[in-house]
Amino acid sequence: MKVALTGASGLVGRFLLRGLAVRGHEVVALGRRPVEGVAHRPWALGEAAPLSGCEALVHAGFSHVAGRYRGGEGDNPEGFVAANRDGSLRLFEAARSAGLSRTVFLSSRAVHDGHPPGTDLAEDLPPRPVTLYGEVKWAAEQGLAALAGPGFATASLRATGIYGPGPDHKWRGLFAAYAAGETIAPRVATELHGDDLAAAVALLLKAPETALAPRSFNASDILLDRRDLLERVARITGRGGTLPERADAARVSVLRCDRLRGLGWRPRGIEGLDAALREMF
Repeated sequence: MKVALTGASGLVGRFLLRGLAVRGHEVVALGRRPVEGVAHRPWALGEAAPLSGCEALVHAGFSHVAGRYRGGEGDNPEGFVAANRDGSLRLFEAARSAGLSRTVFLSSRAVHDGHPPGTDLAEDLPPRPVTLYGEVKWAAEQGLAALAGPGFATASLRATGIYGPGPDHKWRGLFAAYAAGETIAPRVATELHGDDLAAAVALLLKAPETALAPRSFNASDILLDRRDLLERVARITGRGGTLPERADAARVSVLRCDRLRGLGWRPRGIEGLDAALREMF
């Protein structure tokens, strides 16, 4: 399948690009910056999308302040909404008009941030965003679902934090601070390997249209405390600093992934974390 992919040069998009390519898809990267070895079409959120010849769209592109998703609007909330909500809706409409067969949108667990800590986040739970980031993702989800119909299948993928090896992986700063003996704040959160996210996207691209219908799908894997993460780092590297206190895991709201698992999706779990950490050092 010829797949148009937005956000291919980003920290998450690189996993999607690789995962789609290894599964035999022909990927066309839409974005400002070319990605080496991949067909590229210049595009930015809000512009007319160059989708000719493509059969499906995976929308992972997002405009935000560097290093921030929640709070990614910085001092320009109007521009943030115009790019990410309105620009995404124009892209979805263009995909349907161009005759693409399906669109997968990378949403976020942030659509559920307003639920009490420790809530079981089932896929039919009504969203309750409390940040502009979550509100924009939820609005884009609704707009995409409204376009679904015969011949145009849609799915939104609500992903948790994405980790994995790479030159700018998400824990680079944390690991450096730990090695330098800095005080590390306690934290526990859900995590998902980027390759498992790519596997989920690939499943949604080939799933029967009736399985999408349109729906949102949760994507999450392990519940990880920083203390456990850094203990693993110390074992791999043979060095480390003071470990943080353990955080309260009972306050984490965990995404249930019943719909993806029903399609055969199986993320790699804690063993996959250990393998990824060995690649980071």
